Amino acid sequence: MKEYVVRKAPLPPKLSAGWDDPLWSGVASLEVAEFRPESSAHRPCTRARLLHTDDGLSGIFRVQDRYVACRHTRFQAQVCEDSCVEVFLQPKEDDGYLNFEMNCGGALHAAYVTDHRRERGALAAATPLALEEGRQVAIRTSLPPVVDPEIVSEVEWELAFFIPSSVLEQHVGPIGPLAGQEWRANFYKCADRTSHPHWAAWSPVDALNFHLPRCFGRLRFAR
Repeated sequence: MKEYVVRKAPLPPKLSAGWDDPLWSGVASLEVAEFRPESSAHRPCTRARLLHTDDGLSGIFRVQDRYVACRHTRFQAQVCEDSCVEVFLQPKEDDGYLNFEMNCGGALHAAYVTDHRRERGALAAATPLALEEGRQVAIRTSLPPVVDPEIVSEVEWELAFFIPSSVLEQHVGPIGPLAGQEWRANFYKCADRTSHPHWAAWSPVDALNFHLPRCFGRLRFAR
């Protein structure tokens, strides 16, 4: 099982801090490099770094990409069709998980999933986050909200985020201080409706489906 140790920070890094900023440069990175065979030949290098504070989880992705497109701008739109990174978090192993899908323009799709089985193409039991919850998830991206037409040349983009513990607690109940906890989680890169679709995971999935909690890796929150 893949594992990543999330260091504790005294304060969340500023959302404006980039990958090479001193706030992030010394933090270990994880690689989203387990590509499904259904992917095209395009295999973007995708890495992420994480920190935790008393208030929640901070992270930053850096993607060395091509064939980048971003057409969805609304909250809860199908952002996985664009060039997209995703964070799935399961704070309590015997409970549901939350998925945070963010396209390269910063649009968010998020839900609390308690039954990941598929029924008529949809998740059997998933509660979309309300708009006021989505607004509490802070996102900063280096690309504009819309990228259309597609950028076919090489381009590097970053996406930083902060997920407050309070948003998670509205669905899974009290979490408490993160230090010392272990969660199940996975991280993804996709681009379903671009010219070169691909599906990559940090912890490999055994089907073309990101909603597989049995395949999640483990986050250990340092004290």
